[in-house]
Amino acid sequence: GGTVQTTTNGLFDGILGTCGKFEERQVGDERFNVFEECPQNLTSTMVLRGGSEQFIAESERSIHDALMVVKRCLKSNSVVAGGGAVEMEISKYLKEYALTIEGKGQLIISAFAKSLEVVPQQLCDNAGFDATDILSALRRKHAMDEDGTWYGVDIEAGSICDTFESGVWEPSDNKRNSLGAAAEAACVILSIDETVVNPRSQDPGGAGQQQQMQQQKPMSNMMGNAMDAVNAQHGGS
Repeated sequence: GGTVQTTTNGLFDGILGTCGKFEERQVGDERFNVFEECPQNLTSTMVLRGGSEQFIAESERSIHDALMVVKRCLKSNSVVAGGGAVEMEISKYLKEYALTIEGKGQLIISAFAKSLEVVPQQLCDNAGFDATDILSALRRKHAMDEDGTWYGVDIEAGSICDTFESGVWEPSDNKRNSLGAAAEAACVILSIDETVVNPRSQDPGGAGQQQQMQQQKPMSNMMGNAMDAVNAQHGGS
């Protein structure tokens, strides 16, 4: 319940806090003041130690990512199953919807549905499993079983499972944002109908070398004329 102060002047009871235990601990080469058993514990401090700066930086990034996921879950107020379950379910729905459309739109929707399967496929590759067998099992589960909505990749057993029951969750806001960003990126790429390439920009040093050669050419002519004049004088004398 205490408030951080920059000076010891003007202290009063309203800014003071209480703790059940206070001690000074030696951690490596640093000494830390540790407050424990606080009745109103609003903040905590995590001390990271490692053999190198790269290891500590990587650990800090990992902890930051985990904290941001928890923060997003609390703000989102809703979660969905992870492990590629949502992508497989949306892919199934889009494949069924594509059959009701005529023309080129069917091919576009089918391609978008197939691209969503990259997420569970990449999870399998990262875990060292055969993505072909697991994706086939996921397609069968989502297509035939009504209770297969939340089935995704089980990286522990190398198969599929109900990731929602296993506690593999993702914030629903993150999932909506990722799908929206992927759709926008695909639309931007499809809107590009032509690329313009400047040939001179491919060889940055070419223009400078050509200009330098043009500047050196008159100098060589001048030197040649001067040598001819010298030789003529010696020959005449």
